[in-house]
Amino acid sequence: MRVPAWSLLCAVTAGCAVAAPQTLVPYRVDGDAIRAPLSAQPADPQRGREILSGRDANCLLCHAVPETGQRFMGNIAPPLSGIGARLSAGQLRLRIVDQSRLNPETVMPSYYKVDGLNRVAAAYRGKPVLSAAQIEDLVAYLQTLK
Repeated sequence: MRVPAWSLLCAVTAGCAVAAPQTLVPYRVDGDAIRAPLSAQPADPQRGREILSGRDANCLLCHAVPETGQRFMGNIAPPLSGIGARLSAGQLRLRIVDQSRLNPETVMPSYYKVDGLNRVAAAYRGKPVLSAAQIEDLVAYLQTLK
């Protein structure tokens, strides 16, 4: 039986943060990117670093990011060192919002998608993992990894 990545992520981390109810910001996918920011709030790379390292996004569960100085757990996803030099802000944004648009077989959770998901616990239905502002903060941090 195939276990959804989000279920595995929640099980391994012994719990998941539930985002507060919010209205999702509409976005437009243009090729392999979401070019327009999801939030008018200025992005903060330091907050983005905290999101990357924290339990909400839990990026270190799968990605190596030596720049954080923190221990990472897995290598099932590509290392994020240099990602800011390889991908634009829009490309990073789409990968965080919904990586499955680029790779339907991905194990990476869709951090801003709420529709079309399977086996989502009732407490999480209709709620993104990250807010629009958190996604922008995370994009801002990833852009510093050159």
